[in-house]
Amino acid sequence: MRKVILNLAVTLDGFIEGPNGEIDWCITDDGPGSEEGITSHFNEFLARIDTIFYGRLSYDLWGQYQPAADASLAEKKLWESVHSKNKYVFSTQQNESDDAVYITSDIADRVNELKDRPGKDIWLYGGAKLITTFVNLGLVDNYLLAMHPVILGGGKPLFSDLKSRTDLKLRRTVTSTSGVILLDYEKL
Repeated sequence: MRKVILNLAVTLDGFIEGPNGEIDWCITDDGPGSEEGITSHFNEFLARIDTIFYGRLSYDLWGQYQPAADASLAEKKLWESVHSKNKYVFSTQQNESDDAVYITSDIADRVNELKDRPGKDIWLYGGAKLITTFVNLGLVDNYLLAMHPVILGGGKPLFSDLKSRTDLKLRRTVTSTSGVILLDYEKL
């Protein structure tokens, strides 16, 4: 069975965005010569998924994002890989899209149906409201969090309004020269 994997960047104090929605604190490169850094692990992650779950706001921001013309070849390839995946958008509004399938109801049934289909794992990208819904419904199988070395002091928290405890088992950690630590947990 395919797994739903929450994969996000998070600050040391648990925020996924700053107070004004900023994500400028995200470190996206481990520097020259870094072959075992967070970037290489993210590329490995993209190779093991074929589907992305978005909330509507996250999809509007990132679902069709195109890097600047002067972006590095690595960044362009990364976005090409992201955009090659099947996209599902969870929203209260039904929209038409050639690029994504909208899911407006029966979230648990639809997600379990998709998990039962053949294919690679599924990336739960977010946003925060969708993440809360998935955690509360017990739909997240793995938590792959890139902990960034910054304390924002405020912003949008990764987890809020959770209804119950979720026990996890640490599968692995990966450190990088940038100070980002990749934490890989599975749900017990």
